[in-house]
Amino acid sequence: MNEAIQPITMPQWGLAMTEGTVAAWQVTEGAEVNAGDEIMEIETSKITNVYEAPANGILRRRVVDDGQTVPVKALLGIVAAADTSDSEIDAFIESYNKKFEEALAAAEEAGGAPEPVFADVGGHRLCYLRMGPEDGTPLVLLHGFGGDLNNWMFNQPILAEDFSVYAVDFPGHGQSAKEIGSAGIDALTLTVLSLMDTLKIDRAHLAGHSMGGAVALNLALSDAARVASLTMVAPAGLGPDINSDYLSGFVQAARRKEMKVLLQELFADPTLVSRDMVNDILKYKRLDGVDRALSTISEAVFPGGRQALVLRDRLGELTVPAQVIWGKQDRILPVSHADGLPDTVSVHLFEGTGHMAHMERATDVNGLIAALARS
Repeated sequence: MNEAIQPITMPQWGLAMTEGTVAAWQVTEGAEVNAGDEIMEIETSKITNVYEAPANGILRRRVVDDGQTVPVKALLGIVAAADTSDSEIDAFIESYNKKFEEALAAAEEAGGAPEPVFADVGGHRLCYLRMGPEDGTPLVLLHGFGGDLNNWMFNQPILAEDFSVYAVDFPGHGQSAKEIGSAGIDALTLTVLSLMDTLKIDRAHLAGHSMGGAVALNLALSDAARVASLTMVAPAGLGPDINSDYLSGFVQAARRKEMKVLLQELFADPTLVSRDMVNDILKYKRLDGVDRALSTISEAVFPGGRQALVLRDRLGELTVPAQVIWGKQDRILPVSHADGLPDTVSVHLFEGTGHMAHMERATDVNGLIAALARS
């Protein structure tokens, strides 16, 4: 493959995504772009998000026009140097499309993408999804209250290019069992440790969001030998304050309009909340046992609309590389909880970003997680 030519391809944001629509290009052919520049908006059935340039160069070709829907990994455009000839670009496009069609046929014959699997762990039936190579220290992703492993849809496929990545559904969430028993941070921490034991993971990099961040921190403090690095994205556990109206509203919401308003609080840009995202959450909440599970967890982890376990004063005990990532427009957990942390904990704050920084700033967050894991 000609290394001077960089393909722009349809990303895969979560295993459920099989195709996407180019909602709007934000740059024209002939424009100079730098890696990380926002060059288009991609719309899926779940969410609309920006797509960033994969490399420095000139946008020499837009292969797919606004409004077109194509499969994951289909060629969308070409970034190349100014001195790359049109004939070289034409040959690259022809070669890529031929190989892409062959890959589609092979994937269909092989049975498609990996599927979530289940494990019996400490009396819980847990759902998890593994992607990436078998070797090396694994990376375990832990979601927040009311979320599931699909919250990492912008992260797991990318990080799995270099790491064996496990995304986990906590008890009461996603496809895991809804009978949960004990539900505090300590209980959830033991569940993660038990899952690691079941999967024969002696040591892992941990990345946790919100409630999952508190679980990851608690695990790193209680059993540092099992943790290689610690990334906390808008984590609970660093102060008592939390948006109690959001918590109670999420537990009680049963109608589309009220759920949409609640979910919009998670993002700096409320337009990221799609109709399908709202419908998926409502579908989950209608499952037998979910309301009881969410109420039990909320009462244990956030009693009276406050955080029950605050670990801020213990951050100095951490013996593993650690970082905190936060959106400055977070309306669920105060970004001020990131102030005054020990120098041993790196802090990364993003403007124009809400509670779901790993979705809104996926490229940056993926880079930070990978960099810490390699340190």
